[in-house]
Amino acid sequence: MNKDQLEGKWKQVKGQFKQKYGKVTEDDLTYSEGKFDEMIGKLQEKTGKTKEELQDEINNW
Repeated sequence: MNKDQLEGKWKQVKGQFKQKYGKVTEDDLTYSEGKFDEMIGKLQEKTGKTKEELQDEINNW
């Protein structure tokens, strides 16, 4: 999955992700170019999942 595809997919699942993980805020989910790893780090911190688990979850949503 390339960066554009991932960004499009992320826009689709952002609301569902917030519902599933109540501690995740809009600020945590804000995506901008070059910030994906930082965003994943915040999600790892809040969910306790690995980077790979989160990327798989996004890809499979």
